[in-house]
Amino acid sequence: MKNIVLLLSMLALVCGYTVATVAAEEKPKEGKLFTAAIDKDGVQRVEIVGGGYFFDPSHIVVKVNVPVELKVRKEGRIVPHDIVMKAPDAGIDFRVSLGKEPQVVRFTPTKTGSYPFYCSKKLLFLESHREKGMEGTLEVVE
Repeated sequence: MKNIVLLLSMLALVCGYTVATVAAEEKPKEGKLFTAAIDKDGVQRVEIVGGGYFFDPSHIVVKVNVPVELKVRKEGRIVPHDIVMKAPDAGIDFRVSLGKEPQVVRFTPTKTGSYPFYCSKKLLFLESHREKGMEGTLEVVE
């Protein structure tokens, strides 16, 4: 039994997790709604922060057929996170690793509807980050 615990601890450390970090990130934050405005240049801009098993904001409303620019980053923790949106039929299809430095994702949604985004990371034998609450919704409206 001690060998199994030691092996899992070493695996967690190699994957960028520590016992303290995992415990500190157990609680997802409350979700927030953000409705994007169209800037003067015709682009809808949204800043998204991920970490601690949350996305902020976690519910984003944008207009169809108007370019969207997401600026994504993570909080300063060592746990790896990403953001994934898979809706190619609506012009949305990306997977980006989150880092402390913001990255920009650009797309133009071509179809109204609600599309999930989530973190696809998972440590062996534990719940995925998505299962722990690290997910949100992009709502594309007229």
